[in-house]
Amino acid sequence: MQAIKIQNDKLIWTSHPGPGPLQADEVRIRVAWAGMNRADLVQRAGNYPPPPGASEVLGLEVSGWVEEVGTDVGRFAVGDEVCALLAGGGYAEQVVVSELQVLPVPQGLSLREAAALPEVFATAWLNLYMEARLQPGERVLLHAGASGVGTAAIQLCREFGNPCFVTVGNPEKVEYCKSLGADAGWNRHDGSFVEAVKAWGGADVILDPVGGDYISQDQAVLNLDGRLVLIGLMGGRRAELDLGLMLVKRQRLIGSTLRSKSPQAKGAILDELYRQVWPHLSSGKIRALIDAEWPIQEADAAMRHLQSNQTIGKVLLQVAETGR
Repeated sequence: MQAIKIQNDKLIWTSHPGPGPLQADEVRIRVAWAGMNRADLVQRAGNYPPPPGASEVLGLEVSGWVEEVGTDVGRFAVGDEVCALLAGGGYAEQVVVSELQVLPVPQGLSLREAAALPEVFATAWLNLYMEARLQPGERVLLHAGASGVGTAAIQLCREFGNPCFVTVGNPEKVEYCKSLGADAGWNRHDGSFVEAVKAWGGADVILDPVGGDYISQDQAVLNLDGRLVLIGLMGGRRAELDLGLMLVKRQRLIGSTLRSKSPQAKGAILDELYRQVWPHLSSGKIRALIDAEWPIQEADAAMRHLQSNQTIGKVLLQVAETGR
């Protein structure tokens, strides 16, 4: 098969060994579209190796057609249109994955739109509603609000009754996030967000992909019994914590990663998405937000665009013609 390899710091579409024979609970998917994520940038830089046994090929989510099913697979059949959450291997013509990590394309959506769903909605749902146990009416601070995860989280907050405040990189992104349902926002280039979030009412839950010096600012705006969920380290891995404040306000700091979870754990998250979020996607209340797309052969250009921090929503790679 063809897949993306990293050669001389370039992303090259070239011949690559295909996935091996199926295990009993696995499906083989012919890839139509692959989603691009910041985790792919970090892996390319050598700082985020795939979990043991996972493909070294970049790519954590795809959409496509089921080509083959294992003997114990009961939820899918050859020809089904699906999307899948992967531990790696998505920038390729085919992937093999446990059926637990696969969902049908939501009714009314295309394969293109479906490729923008698994990673961002699984990340947002896991961390807001499972890890932080977000309750209706609780207030949320979302950093990188215009990212794929951020725009998914805004829509979830809107539909499930949680006011949210976003931090983003320019005023246009603030307005876009408001159009999706955010209450208010802050341009990070204007300095600390602390006073603006306090004036808004503080946060009960914070979703933070930044880390670094954001952590002490997060603590300053967390309400009593607040939960801070750390999902990335774009701002660095060292931070200063005020343990007295954590104690007095009963704050909780939760570290969370999705990629290394077991198929069973990922399956539990996707089951929740199928029950809670897929109906909203089918009805159009929640949308797959796509910033830009490139053919897989131009993955380098797509990744430069993602690195520019100008994106709103997902960057996609087209692997095969879909007919729609």
